[in-house]
Amino acid sequence: MARDLTASVITQLQAASVEVGILFEGEFASGWVRLWSGIGNLSWDSKTWSGVGTLLGISAIDETNEIRASGLTVTLSGVPSDLLAAALGDARSGKTGRVYLAFFSGGSVVADPVLQFEGRLDVPAIEDGEDTATIAISYESELIDLERARERRYTPEDQAIDYPGDLGFAYVAALQDAQITWGR
Repeated sequence: MARDLTASVITQLQAASVEVGILFEGEFASGWVRLWSGIGNLSWDSKTWSGVGTLLGISAIDETNEIRASGLTVTLSGVPSDLLAAALGDARSGKTGRVYLAFFSGGSVVADPVLQFEGRLDVPAIEDGEDTATIAISYESELIDLERARERRYTPEDQAIDYPGDLGFAYVAALQDAQITWGR
């Protein structure tokens, strides 16, 4: 699949050695959470990303030539058990999540990170240990909406959803029992 890569990203990809990292940002009820796969805080796009090192895990990102919904799972391990309720209480289905691939040099971002996945929060799950736990949050592509059945009716109420004030279906119910003389 062709990508719109910036000149700085192409330069990094052609370099002899490349430092890469993963950036994750997710929207929750209390606001945005921004994490990256390194240590310490990182500034990019006028935002601060908290480093969680190897505690952050991202599942494989599927990319096909087909129009198909795919998802991914973001995993954060080593979460203290007392913070589990707060973390899961903030998760709201349908909120946005993004994963970027970033290129680094000397601990700072040198190329524009490439958006690898954007989707909506689906299901959070936890694995609780003795002292710490693992939170796994699934995200689904927006294409998942193509698989959802649409239920629309030919009623005045349904027509008013898209066209308020339209009386096009106001007389449909009366037509069911109407006797219409056609011709002579």
